[in-house]
Amino acid sequence: MTDDAPELRASDADRERVAEVLRDALAEGRLDMAEFQERLDTTYSARTYGELAPITQDLPVGGAAVAPRVSMTKEPEGSADWAGRITGGEGSSSWAVAVMSGFQRKGRWTVPRRFNSVAFWGGGDIDLREANFADREVVINCVAIMGGMNVIVPPGVEVIVRGVGVMGGFDHREEGVPGDPGGPRVIVTGFALWGGVGVERKLTRAERQRQKEERRQEKLERRAARKGLHSSFREEVEGAHDRMLEEHRDMLREHRDERRDQRELRREERDRRRRGED
Repeated sequence: MTDDAPELRASDADRERVAEVLRDALAEGRLDMAEFQERLDTTYSARTYGELAPITQDLPVGGAAVAPRVSMTKEPEGSADWAGRITGGEGSSSWAVAVMSGFQRKGRWTVPRRFNSVAFWGGGDIDLREANFADREVVINCVAIMGGMNVIVPPGVEVIVRGVGVMGGFDHREEGVPGDPGGPRVIVTGFALWGGVGVERKLTRAERQRQKEERRQEKLERRAARKGLHSSFREEVEGAHDRMLEEHRDMLREHRDERRDQRELRREERDRRRRGED
């Protein structure tokens, strides 16, 4: 944890690093369940580095009594190409526990080859839409006892569900959807007793916004095309109307000329008759 700027806002990844230390401390017996839950709630409600720092100051990290490091700079958005998101190495978080509470894994985190999660009278969200993957095939193991979990995957990810439900169930709706070439495969397994594990496919907020902008642009282009078509049609109608008026004027002129010619003929005829009488 940095002490240079405690007033700076912490990210989701910063809170996850602190939460991981707390889980390790619970597994090692350094914290009892009540204190673990209290500190975990404080972690997820923390907004700044200064609020995160005291939570683990009395706990060792990786064998040394130092607080987990948080990043002062936010990672840039990863490439949409799957090759850039299958990073290898270890995951940034390997397990999650919710006992009469909840947990979340979302944002820019690295999914390990196997991620274990437990929800007892609680629930959890495992969001992979912006995540990187330690391997092309990862296993999300979910144990839901009188609770529920939801696994969210982005388009292009192949999903295989192998969980077992007893008076509960696993969602199989996303199975059978082919993944992108080179995309990761997510295997959802585990056990549900009086609980359930859902799997759904969603776009990221940025992708939804991009598609919304594309639809708006297409709408503007269609409107402009309709406006151009309407303008062209109006010009054609106005041109046809102008031509019709011009033809009508020509007919009137011809009619006037014809009547004038007839009057002149009658006048000449009268003049000839008068000269004959004379």
